[in-house]
Amino acid sequence: MPEVPIKIVIDKLLKTCRDTARPMALLPGPTKEAALRAMADRLMQDGDQILAANTEDVEAVGKTLEGESTRERVKEAVARVRMTGDDVKEMADRLRLIADLPDPVGLVTGRWEQPDGLQVSRVRVPLGVIGVISELKPLVTVESLALCLKSGNVCVFRAAPEWAKTHHVIEAGLRAAAAEAGVPEGAWVLLERKEKEAALELMRAGKSLDAIIPRGGAGLRKVTFEQAKMPILCYDGGVSHAYVDADADIPMAQNIVINSKIQQASAPNSIDTLLVHQGIARPFLPALIRRLLDEYKVEVLGCPKTVALMGQMSMTGHKAVKAAADDDWNRQFQAPVLAVRMVGSFDEALEHIRRHGPCLTAVIATGRYDAAMRFTHEVDATAVMVNASSRLNAGDSYGFGAHIGLSASRLYAKGPIGPEQLTNEKYVVFGTGQLRYPHPVPETYEDAIMLKRF
Repeated sequence: MPEVPIKIVIDKLLKTCRDTARPMALLPGPTKEAALRAMADRLMQDGDQILAANTEDVEAVGKTLEGESTRERVKEAVARVRMTGDDVKEMADRLRLIADLPDPVGLVTGRWEQPDGLQVSRVRVPLGVIGVISELKPLVTVESLALCLKSGNVCVFRAAPEWAKTHHVIEAGLRAAAAEAGVPEGAWVLLERKEKEAALELMRAGKSLDAIIPRGGAGLRKVTFEQAKMPILCYDGGVSHAYVDADADIPMAQNIVINSKIQQASAPNSIDTLLVHQGIARPFLPALIRRLLDEYKVEVLGCPKTVALMGQMSMTGHKAVKAAADDDWNRQFQAPVLAVRMVGSFDEALEHIRRHGPCLTAVIATGRYDAAMRFTHEVDATAVMVNASSRLNAGDSYGFGAHIGLSASRLYAKGPIGPEQLTNEKYVVFGTGQLRYPHPVPETYEDAIMLKRF
């Protein structure tokens, strides 16, 4: 029997989602909290089933790469898909963390009284129906569903096909637990069709989706920008920079750089470009680059000054720094690759960051308060970190549990998008009969009407 065309499938799903948006928006906070805790418990109960399904996914990935000549690539692909009991526990812990957060829906962000007696307030409300297209692991799936539930939104999630069986088992358990806790049926939809057209049709469903979020690499973000017919809420795009000032504490700066690049090199907020003041370059860079090359297997791309400084390394048996191309300064690598440039001044570092944007995360390592404050004031980024790792530009580091992506948009919230950023604001106004003048009914006529009532 032929499969139903994907466009028809998605149109039908999204119509149901729009019908579910209203009951989801009205769902009480205690119900959402109880549901998230029940979902966490169900994940732990289903741990063995989840891992068994994941084993099938791992075997399927292995079979698709049977003809691959590079064994390292096969190992990396299998390792990427494989899950452990710790991964299941991390998903459950993340659900409980989101459950503990305050409910953003109904939050009054401002209230005031006008001279005519109008009581005006701003109140947070859900966005509606949010599409998420992911190339990432099941933790991202669970986080996305939970954050949309917490913020009263319906989530339409297209998961990475590598984890097809794993996602199926996880989602079935979460759905059952949420339903028992009182969450409306259809609070989320997991789109299980594997073809790429499923993602494309979701991007084009502008009349049914209120926003879309791509979670993955540069290719997915590019296609989303080209195809999406609705607002793109966040997309993790942009270059992350770290600048080491002339008087930075060298051990601290080295730790910050290594953590910002190595802790998770594939993360959007791992640094892509390292700028080093030439006044500290000689005592700072050689030891750092040796560690990056030899200990952490990072490919280092350097400016001419950096290559010259490190040139003798190739003569002593060390791996050499490669010359950076012009375009490398504009790249978000999301890989163990780092571009390094020496700058002659603080102003030159600021100009480099400005020219090679947009900037996702900016880090400065410095011992000067005036430099730190100027950096925070002048650098346009989703987050500016002073003497702290770029990897801390994340929802859990800021106290709102998790995030569904990082936004570099100038038109909406910057940085990690958590439960509060998945809501919007509406005005609620209380009056006692106030009118906008001139009123179309003359006062004398209005008085005559009132007299007839007595």
